[in-house]
Amino acid sequence: MEGNKPSKWLIIFAYFVVYVVWGSTYFFIGKALNSFSPFILGSFRFIGASLILMTYCKLKGYKLWDKQIVKQSVFIGIMLLFIDMAGIIWTEQFLPSGLVAIMAASAAIWFIILDKPKWKQNFSSLSTILGVLLGFIGVLMLFYEQVIVVDISSEQQTLNIIGLIILIFCSIAWTFGSLYSKYIVEAQRKKDIEKPKEDLNIMVKTAWQMITAGVLFNTVAIFNGEYSQFSFANIKTEDWFYMAYLTTFGSILAFGSYVWLLQVRPSIEVSTYAYVNPIIAVALSYFFSDDIVTSLQIYGLIVILFSLLLMNWNLYKNTKVIQKLLNYVNNKRITSAH
Repeated sequence: MEGNKPSKWLIIFAYFVVYVVWGSTYFFIGKALNSFSPFILGSFRFIGASLILMTYCKLKGYKLWDKQIVKQSVFIGIMLLFIDMAGIIWTEQFLPSGLVAIMAASAAIWFIILDKPKWKQNFSSLSTILGVLLGFIGVLMLFYEQVIVVDISSEQQTLNIIGLIILIFCSIAWTFGSLYSKYIVEAQRKKDIEKPKEDLNIMVKTAWQMITAGVLFNTVAIFNGEYSQFSFANIKTEDWFYMAYLTTFGSILAFGSYVWLLQVRPSIEVSTYAYVNPIIAVALSYFFSDDIVTSLQIYGLIVILFSLLLMNWNLYKNTKVIQKLLNYVNNKRITSAH
């Protein structure tokens, strides 16, 4: 995926991968859990992906080691790929994949709340404040949906609510890791201006993050007894396919496409994947699994997606598409007034 002028079809393919593949990972995690226990699943997925990615980086001749940068990557890997993904995988044992994806989409709320350097900017915007409040309402709708459900036991109901709470903490961990990554990169750039230093390629950093996650998933799987009950002979063929899909398409291709798109397309345009992923996950859950997608979950999804729009409105309104739409509306008003 290189070149000064990438083809239109290559861009379309990359967006397809980011939209559909990332959205589908929630569904395939649920499927893979039929044979793999949660932490073995995470272990196999991220160790496999990291080995493939690190081998690619080695063949490309990228620098693979810098003590300080690797330490930073380890922390990011713990927050983003271990804590967040561990919660997602564990809760998908009993929560529908579509519901988990909707909760993951609400992570945008925490970016507004926890990004302290941006507080003045964020909380001086009415649309951003309304977006945060609406986002919380969407999350509360999902909790309420679990409270009013009557066709499950009280124990299962309690477990579902605990799962939703865990997903909130996972979103907070994802936010902390992402903000740390953002500001550590900015700080590194300032240092490089004063004292130039060779950085590690983004793919190398990602490989170290995946190695970190893989090692931690594997460690937990060893100590919580998952390996004592694991047998390769018991893994169904289709579940190996799901694992391979999560490893290659979900952890390597989707991320690679995302990074490449950020280099060739406006970041605000690329960020639209956050709107599409939960829709893909809910659709797959509804049509290709036994999961029940309730009307309240759909309403909660709509509310959360609209809250994302409000939280990002100040950015979107400066894009060419939105400017054209606003100009069109204004022109219509002027024409109507006359």
